[in-house]
Amino acid sequence: MDEAVFFDTLRQGLWVAVMISTPILTVALVAGLVVGLFQALTSIQEMTLTFAPKLAAILAVFWVSMGFMTQSLVSYFTDTLVPLMEGM
Repeated sequence: MDEAVFFDTLRQGLWVAVMISTPILTVALVAGLVVGLFQALTSIQEMTLTFAPKLAAILAVFWVSMGFMTQSLVSYFTDTLVPLMEGM
């Protein structure tokens, strides 16, 4: 395999990983900011208060975006990796 093909495949794989993780990381960031602001306004410093809402939000977004994530990975494998494996 040529070096350019290897690095292009790696670049595409990293981009797919970024696109797949963006919804979950965005929701975790927003939920963390909202919970942190709530804790600062009410002076409640409970550790489970930060964990439980973020976990629930992440699970909800994961459940909603699971089809998009699966389709992205399947298309990356079928369009990019499988032809490279067959060509070897």
